[in-house]
Amino acid sequence: MKVSKFILDGTAWFLLITFAIFILTPIAFMFTASIMSSKNITKVPYPWFSGEFRWQNYWQAIRGNDGKFLYVRCIWNSFIVAFLTTVGTVFLCSLTGFGLAKYRFKGRTFILLAILATMMIPFEAIMIPLYLIVTNLKMQDTYAGLIVPLLMNAFGVFMMRQFLITFPDELIDAARIDGASELGIYFRIVLPNSTPALATLAVLTFRSQWDNLIWPLLIVQSPEKRTIPLYIIQFATEKYTNEGAMMAAATIASIPMFVLFFTLTKYFVSGAELFAAKKD
Repeated sequence: MKVSKFILDGTAWFLLITFAIFILTPIAFMFTASIMSSKNITKVPYPWFSGEFRWQNYWQAIRGNDGKFLYVRCIWNSFIVAFLTTVGTVFLCSLTGFGLAKYRFKGRTFILLAILATMMIPFEAIMIPLYLIVTNLKMQDTYAGLIVPLLMNAFGVFMMRQFLITFPDELIDAARIDGASELGIYFRIVLPNSTPALATLAVLTFRSQWDNLIWPLLIVQSPEKRTIPLYIIQFATEKYTNEGAMMAAATIASIPMFVLFFTLTKYFVSGAELFAAKKD
C-alpha cells in the first residue's frame, strides 16, 4: 500500500510540475526577453541566461518610438474600461443570478435557458450588428462604447445563479421578517456572503476586458482612446521594432493581472474551505 501510494503521489507531483513548467515558460520568456537586446532574443537556441540587463527596453516601451508616452494613456484607458466593465458585470450578473435563484415566477426556466443559449453564439456573429447599434447611438470612440455593450454575459449570470442556489433561504426569510427590502437583502446579506463567487467573476471579467482586442479595434479611432492590446499591435507593426521593448510592454501590461490574482487568491481559498465545510 505504501509503495502504491508513493507511486501515485510521485506521478501526481510529476504531472503538476510538468504542467507548471509549460504554463510558466512563456511568462519566463516574456520577462527574460524584456531585458535583452533584439540580437539575443532571436538567437537559436534561446539564451535564457545571457547576463544582459537592458532596462532601457522598459523606458522605450513607456516612451514609445515617437516619444509621446502614449503607453501611459493606454494603460489608463484599459484600466478604466476593465474596471468599470467588471463592476457593472459583477453587479448585474449577481443581481440577475439572485433573481433566478431565489424568486419563483412564471417563465423563470425559459429565461435561464434563453440566457444560456446566448453562450452558443460567437461574438463574431453579433459583432457587426452591435457595432451598428453603437454607431447609431453616437458612442463610437468613447468609453461608453467600449463598456456598455459588454456589461452583461451569460456565463456570469449562470455562475452566480448556481452559487446562490445554495444560499440559505432562512437568512433571506429572516431579513424579510425584520422588514428588510428586497434590495436591502441583496446588498446587506447576499453580496457580503458571496465573496468567493464575486471575486472569481471579477477576475475573469477583468482579464477578458484587459486583453480584449477585437471590440476596441472596431470602436476606437483616436490614439488617445486606445487600449493596451491596440498599443502593442501598433508598437509591433512600426517600421523600427525593438523586440525587447515589445516584451517590456507586454510585461508591464501583465502586472495588473498578477496583482489582481494574488490579491484575490485568499477569497478563492476561503471559498474552497467554505464548500468543504458544507460537505462535512
